[in-house]
Amino acid sequence: MPDAAVTDALGRLVDLMTKLRAPGGCPWDREQTHATLRPYVLEEAYEVLDAIDRDDPGALRDELGDLLLQVVFHAELAREAGTFTIGDVAQAIADKLVRRHPHVFADVTVGGADEVVRNWRQIKAAERSATPQDTGVLGDVPRALPALAHAQKVGDRLAHVGFDWNDVGEVLVNLDTERAELAHALATGDREATGRELGDVLLTLASVARHLDVSAELALREATDRLAARVRHVEAAARAAGKTIAELDASERDRLWDDAKRATDTSRKV
Repeated sequence: MPDAAVTDALGRLVDLMTKLRAPGGCPWDREQTHATLRPYVLEEAYEVLDAIDRDDPGALRDELGDLLLQVVFHAELAREAGTFTIGDVAQAIADKLVRRHPHVFADVTVGGADEVVRNWRQIKAAERSATPQDTGVLGDVPRALPALAHAQKVGDRLAHVGFDWNDVGEVLVNLDTERAELAHALATGDREATGRELGDVLLTLASVARHLDVSAELALREATDRLAARVRHVEAAARAAGKTIAELDASERDRLWDDAKRATDTSRKV
C-alpha cells in the first residue's frame, strides 16, 4: 500500500473514533474510560495471537485492526484529557525504534543478532534509569501480564543484574527442591502452605523456560491445545462406539488416549 494510502486509512480511523466519542456519537463509546477498556486490550491481543497460531492471514488482518482500534481509542481518550495524542504515540515509538537501533540509524557496528539484543537491553536500562517514576529493576514490568509471562519477565529483569541461576541445570535442581516442599505441604494438609509451594513450583518452571529461551506462556498454551485436540479425538472415538467419555471404562480410556496421542502429536514417531 502506498504511503499516502496508509496515511489516509489511519487518518480515517482516527477521525471515526473522534466522531464516535463526540456529542451525538455512540453512547457506548462515549461512556468508556481507560479503565473500562482494559479487558478489551487484553482480549484483542489474545485474538491476534490466536490468528497467528491458526496461520490465518485474513483473521490476522482483522484482529490487528481490532487491536489497533484499542490503541486509537485510548489515544482519543488521552487527547480529550489533554495528555497526549495518537501523533504523540506514533512519534514516541518511532523515536524509540531509532534510539534502540543505533546499528541502523547511527554509527554503531554489531557482529550479529546477539549483540543487537545486548545493546537493546543496555539502552532500555539507561532509559529506565532516566525515568523519574522508575522504582527499580522491576519498575517497568507490567503487573497486568498473564501470570506466567509476568513471572518470566521478572526473572529476565533480575537476570540482567546478576540475580539468577547460572544455568538450566541449577534451575532444575531447585525445581526438585520446590516439588519436595510442595509434597510436604500436601502431606501436612496445610492448604495455605500448599498454595504457596505450588506458586514456587510454577515460578521455578517459568525460570526453566527462560533459561531454555522458551515462552512459558506459549508453551502452556500449546500444551493445552494438544490436550484439547486429544480430548476431541477421544470424544469422536467414543461417539463412534455409541458412548460418551464418561461412559468409557478405564481400559477404554487408556487405549483411546494412547490412540489420540499418536494421532495428534506430530512430533512423535509412530
